[in-house]
Amino acid sequence: MQKAVTQAHVRIYRWTGGKLGGRFLRAENVILTTTGRKSGARRTTPLVATFDGDRVVLVASNGGASRHPDWYLNLVADPDVELQRGSTVTPMHARTATPEEKAELWPKVVATYGGYEGYQRRTERDIPLVVLGHRAGAAPSESAA
Repeated sequence: MQKAVTQAHVRIYRWTGGKLGGRFLRAENVILTTTGRKSGARRTTPLVATFDGDRVVLVASNGGASRHPDWYLNLVADPDVELQRGSTVTPMHARTATPEEKAELWPKVVATYGGYEGYQRRTERDIPLVVLGHRAGAAPSESAA
């Protein structure tokens, strides 16, 4: 069921350039595309994003589950990803925030979506923050709806 809801969210987001599906409460949703670490197939996931200057920060919370989300494991294996914000798709490079960066960024992501605090309390794993930066030599493009 969750897979069908996620696929519908991605389709609607892309079809409307983020006008529908682009917000979750007060937070902005983006679409992350990774390469499957086992299949090599493109995988898309709608996520809440926190913007910090030119950095995009994503939270690999998996709703507080005991394991990392698949999208996070995929980008660890292949950090070249695409991020769709509205109708703009940007090639980006992902990396896990250092402990120092996480200490700085965690209050910002919690301000974006307060549920992350509960997710961290619910699990024993340290929830990673992912920092996306622009990929050298790659330019954003408009999404083909």
